[in-house]
Amino acid sequence: MDFSSLGLSEPIAQAVLEAGYTEPTPVQLAAIPAALAGKDLVVSSRTGSGKTAAFMLPSLQRLTAEPTIKARGPRVLVLTPTRELAVQVTDATKRYGKNLRYAKAVSVVGGMPYPVQNKLLSAPYEILVATPGRLMDQMNRGRIDFGRLEILILDEADRMLDMGFVDDIEAICAALPKERQTLFFSATLDGQVARMMQRLLKDPERIEIATAQTRHDNIEQRLLVADDIGHKHRLLDGILRDVAVDQAIVFTATKRDADALTLSLEAQGHSVAALHGDMNQRMRTRTLDQLRRGHLRVLIATDVAARGIDVRRISHVINYDLPKVAADYVHRIGRTGRGGDTGVAISLAERRDVRLVRAIERYTRQTMAVHTLPGLEPRASLPTEERRPAGPRRDGRSFGNGPRFGDRRPREGGFGAPRFEGDRPARDSREGGHAHRAAGDARHDGPRRSFGQPAPRSDARGGFGGARFGERPAGRADSRPRREGRTFDRDR
Repeated sequence: MDFSSLGLSEPIAQAVLEAGYTEPTPVQLAAIPAALAGKDLVVSSRTGSGKTAAFMLPSLQRLTAEPTIKARGPRVLVLTPTRELAVQVTDATKRYGKNLRYAKAVSVVGGMPYPVQNKLLSAPYEILVATPGRLMDQMNRGRIDFGRLEILILDEADRMLDMGFVDDIEAICAALPKERQTLFFSATLDGQVARMMQRLLKDPERIEIATAQTRHDNIEQRLLVADDIGHKHRLLDGILRDVAVDQAIVFTATKRDADALTLSLEAQGHSVAALHGDMNQRMRTRTLDQLRRGHLRVLIATDVAARGIDVRRISHVINYDLPKVAADYVHRIGRTGRGGDTGVAISLAERRDVRLVRAIERYTRQTMAVHTLPGLEPRASLPTEERRPAGPRRDGRSFGNGPRFGDRRPREGGFGAPRFEGDRPARDSREGGHAHRAAGDARHDGPRRSFGQPAPRSDARGGFGGARFGERPAGRADSRPRREGRTFDRDR
């Protein structure tokens, strides 16, 4: 089956064929006819399954008809979580719609100079691809008119909610026409995502194909165990020196780690560059362009790139740092094995990362096979148990059998008795209270004074209260002999 059989016009089908796509993917087979029928859609599909074409091709087909409302502004709005994904969607839209007369696409993302964006928004266009934050800025400045909007597309909706864009999305949707088609694409369809679906969509058709838990049969997943950070770095260097690595993306946890690792690998002779959120948009676009052209072999990136890179030559994805959220692991390894190709995903884990490894395996319902590099074998393997099992301790008690947080501790012997061996007696018990008061009375001479009564003064050395400020204590003058003839010179 080809794309023309799905109801797409000949100019669009020809552009898709020239882009290198001959047969539609399962998500495209299910979503394109339903979107062409004008239905609201909820689509769950994993990374790399062809979601961009699934929502953009029917949107371009809509643009072949004349708009019902004469106004300035977009007819199609696409919201994405990151700049890289916005650029990717914009580029794909230009390829798919190059044979159409009215299918101009512009992007509005953070990091781009406002004068450049203002110039793009002032010219006629039909498709607007934007990140929520910058779109809100342009809306507040009154530079966007949604009077003729027909289609709203939320790409990677779950990621936008994770990044805290829920309020911006709600405000943007409130400014859009009520009569519109909404296409909702997300890797997960539960929790906060499900609640937003109920508010934004009208009787949607639900399509679930190749979800995050679906096996990535075209991606080989490996696990390498590292003893420490030095061993982990040697493992990474050994992987990248393999001739089987065409291009690789190495994921780190922080921007600082990405920069440090880039400098270290560059010093070892690797063709490497970093990509993270602290870089301006011009540098990020230049780095991705070098990666797509093959001028860059290794990209060190944070999760900002996990959902915005579509490069067919990525043969390996390496998790130098495991993600804290298991779902991010799926999006990371989805950078390889795209378009039906095969790929390799390698995760480096220390013993402290065993919980993250087990969480990823439970989420993907797959077990990562443990591999080793010759000459870089670890001294020990990962623990098989995540938690210490219950068993006898040195004091005879068992783990997990003691009182829990908030439980009332047992008291034997009545009120005031010691709770456990070694606890001091309660102050209000009869014997403990008398002993405490007796000890307190013995700490000073004289009668006890009431609250607020000034302390008695005494000139005798060691008396209660001591000498006043500035007075020499009694007996201090004769305690140390003074040297004759020695004076203090202030100017020395």
